[in-house]
Amino acid sequence: MKWITRERPKIDRIACPWLIKNFVDKDAKFIYVPADKVTEQAKKLKATPFDVPDVEFSHYDDKCTFDFVIEKYKIKDPAVLAMAPIVRGADTDRHDIASQSSGLWAISAGLAYNVKDDYELLEKGMMIYDALYSWAKHLQKEKHTQNPVDHLFIDVFNKFIKQKAAKKKTPDWVKELKEIIQDQIDTNLSLTDISKSLDIHPSYLSREFSKHFNNLSFGEYIRKLRIEKAIELMKMNRYSLTEVAYLTGFSDPSHFTRIFKQHTSKNPSVYKKELAKGKAGTKGH
Repeated sequence: MKWITRERPKIDRIACPWLIKNFVDKDAKFIYVPADKVTEQAKKLKATPFDVPDVEFSHYDDKCTFDFVIEKYKIKDPAVLAMAPIVRGADTDRHDIASQSSGLWAISAGLAYNVKDDYELLEKGMMIYDALYSWAKHLQKEKHTQNPVDHLFIDVFNKFIKQKAAKKKTPDWVKELKEIIQDQIDTNLSLTDISKSLDIHPSYLSREFSKHFNNLSFGEYIRKLRIEKAIELMKMNRYSLTEVAYLTGFSDPSHFTRIFKQHTSKNPSVYKKELAKGKAGTKGH
C-alpha cells in the first residue's frame, strides 16, 4: 500500500510511517511531495494521503494523525498508547501534554535541519521512534542515575562544584571597596565616585555588589552600616541624636529617624532610652 504526504517531515509525517510499517502494513511505501501536489499525486499514484487537510488520515479536534491511525486500526499496544500523547504534544506544540514532547520536537527539528533528503530523513527518523517505543515498552520506570556508577559520578560532580565554589577567590576590588566604605561611612558616598576610584564601570559594580555584600544593594548596605555605627555611638551616651545622625552621614535628622526605625522597628529616642535603662539596671545589679 502506498501512502503520500507533504515534503520535509518532522513529527507526524515520520511517526505515522513508523506506526503503519510496524502495526498496519510492513510493506507500506511512503512518498513525499510538495504540499500543493499531494492530492494530484495521490490520485495519480493511487496512494493514500495522510497528515494533510481534508483527507481521512488527518488531525481531528485536539488529536493528531498518529492518534487517528491508532484509532482507525484499533492498535492496543500499551507502549504505542504511551507514545501517543508524546507525539501529539510534539506535533501540536502542546508540550504540557507529556514531559517528553519538547525533547521529541527538538530532536526531530534538528534532524530535519541536518538532513535535506526526505527519504533519508524518514530512514533516520524511524530510529527515533524505534528508540521511543523501546523506552515506552521497557524503560519508562528507569532513571539515568539508577546505576550505582551513575550515582558515583553525580556525587563526584557535586563535590567538585562545592569545592570550586569554596575556592572561589574574592576579587581584590571587593576588599578595597570594604575599606573605602569603612573609612568614609559618615560621608556622602556615591557608587559613581567609588567606581572611578576603583577603575570599575558603575553598572558592573552595581550589578556585582550584592554578590559580595550580604545580598544587599549598595544603598541598603550603606544604610545598614550607618545604623550599626549609630547604635555604637548611642551606647557611648556622649552625643545627642542630632550629633549621632551627623556623625553617621545623615544630614537630615528626620531621614536618620526614618531609616533607624526601618532597621530596628523603634525610634532613635526610644532606643536610646532603652539603652540607658539597660545600663542603669546593670549598675543596680
